[in-house]
Amino acid sequence: MTASGREDGLLNKVMIANRGEIALRIMRACKELGISTVAVYSDADKNALFVRYADEKYNIGPGPASQSYLNMEKLIEVALESGAEGIHPGYGFLAENARFARLCRDNGIEFIGPPVEAMDLMGSKIDSKKSMIEAGVHVVPGVTEAISDHERAKDIAHDIGYPVMLKASAGGGGIGIQMVSSEEEMEKALESIRRLAKNSFGDDAVFIEKFIEDPRHIEFQVIGDKHGNLIHLYERECSVQRRHQKLIEETPSAALTPELREEMGEQAVLAAKTAGYYNAGTCEFMFKDGKYYFLEMNTRLQVEHPITEATTGVDLAREMIRVASGMELEYTQEDIRPRGHAIECRINAEDPLNNFAPAPGKIVRYAEPSGPGVRIDSGVYQGFTIPPFYDSMIAKLIVWAEDRPRAIARMKRALWEYQIGGVRHNIPFHQVVMDHPAWREGNYDTSFIPRYQILDKVVEYVKEMKAQSRGPKVAAAMAAVEAVIAASQQGQGGQDTGK
Repeated sequence: MTASGREDGLLNKVMIANRGEIALRIMRACKELGISTVAVYSDADKNALFVRYADEKYNIGPGPASQSYLNMEKLIEVALESGAEGIHPGYGFLAENARFARLCRDNGIEFIGPPVEAMDLMGSKIDSKKSMIEAGVHVVPGVTEAISDHERAKDIAHDIGYPVMLKASAGGGGIGIQMVSSEEEMEKALESIRRLAKNSFGDDAVFIEKFIEDPRHIEFQVIGDKHGNLIHLYERECSVQRRHQKLIEETPSAALTPELREEMGEQAVLAAKTAGYYNAGTCEFMFKDGKYYFLEMNTRLQVEHPITEATTGVDLAREMIRVASGMELEYTQEDIRPRGHAIECRINAEDPLNNFAPAPGKIVRYAEPSGPGVRIDSGVYQGFTIPPFYDSMIAKLIVWAEDRPRAIARMKRALWEYQIGGVRHNIPFHQVVMDHPAWREGNYDTSFIPRYQILDKVVEYVKEMKAQSRGPKVAAAMAAVEAVIAASQQGQGGQDTGK
């Protein structure tokens, strides 16, 4: 370690091939490690907070991601020009793109993520499933072959038993998944998924799995180094989903016993070791009636990683950079002892009154909650315009408390404090969920939103709030919230906005 407290052997300069809150999150980890940062940004992001925060910044093209953040050759060019020794891809965009990781390696740049070989394996759901079966990992019943003929698909589905799931082998982010409930639906569904897979991922390979109705979605965080050390950091429950996309996550899961938790953690480590994995990754499982099935591995940092950090005390972004620099993990499995309960709500620019469609625009009022146990990962500020080209996320709101009831109470308080004006947002959705009996009891699964007609309840709630907003009671409450936030942000404990 140097006299300044910087560890010997760390990368000196890192380029972040991403945008928004995740770019800022990684830059903060670099800052604490004494590493210089390079931002790349599109024309649409020229005034973004992460661009202001970076030590160096480079424009990489127009707003659409295909012309900027997905332009691999341009990103490599900027990395070489800036002298960046490593590239952190964040999540989304090129984070799980093995070709990009290979380009980094071929140009002498450290890809801050897993080895290319592990990405190749886990990027193909068919190949990864074959490997997991051979290693003894519990997987969802199904076949490990690419299906192109609808008659063959019907035969397989008949053997497995309807309903089944058609899945794009190269899919991700909830894209390329379709349930088929009968033989009559198969031909059209197979054609549709293959076409979508080809257009989205350049690979039309599709396979079939048994559809497990209304499971819980539970994932385990893993991290390993280049010296063979690999551990898990326990689970996150991600069952509150809309169209296969997560909206709320928590840890620990109310569904797991201590024995199941340990067993699933061991399975996650086995899966990662089978892939020859190092750096951060997530093993996803479906869970129902006391049984679990390995689903897939996400070879990147997850959106919901902060709740794991909150309960374990491990800074995952920091550890990723240390691992990429060739260092050993700072923790053994025995060191990881989760404490308390954490919840994350994804705050998105969406219109509840328009089927939750993305609602980009200018933020004219913005005040983040603060106080004990509250963390905000955001990349916006008052006056910032949310571009129409990217994911609609505004921020991630994370709370920690000693137990689940207190964490829910803290999240309700933080949601009440959060003020966003000028764009539609989904805070009302989270407020409705936090008050729902099934959520409060921890008795929910991936069917939670449609089963309890949550989206309809949110629309009713928004309309009711609109009607009340003309009254003096609501106006006084809003003024009180803004006064509390303003006072807290003026003090020493105010929210760090990264400015």
